[in-house]
Amino acid sequence: MKRISKKRTKAFMIDFAISTAVTAGVEYFLRKKVKNEAVHALITPTVIMWTLEYAQLRRNGQTLGYKQQGLVLEDADGSELSSRQIVKRMAYRDTIGGFSYLKNPKGFADQDGGTMPQDRYAHTSVRADISG
Repeated sequence: MKRISKKRTKAFMIDFAISTAVTAGVEYFLRKKVKNEAVHALITPTVIMWTLEYAQLRRNGQTLGYKQQGLVLEDADGSELSSRQIVKRMAYRDTIGGFSYLKNPKGFADQDGGTMPQDRYAHTSVRADISG
């Protein structure tokens, strides 16, 4: 597996674990108010993960997992990330991205793993953070 791809995978697992812990806390309070299991199984975890990821990426281009792995998300042309880019990237990754991998596993990411289909779609890239 490519160097940055490995780090991206580890970062996603860290972010997923954090999101799962937050979801468990929120679920504790929601279970008393909302009885629909679809909300608890699908909507709540997705909303929490997207909210955490969006807030962190919007603030400094890194999630906690990215920061721990020394990665940063940036605009492909070097300007500041827009809200639209972040949302497009998350939506593509969580919907169409899996099908992109099934269609072409070898061509899924670029040479070093810094650009994947969701990054191409949102015009972003992931690089190793050399500043810290």
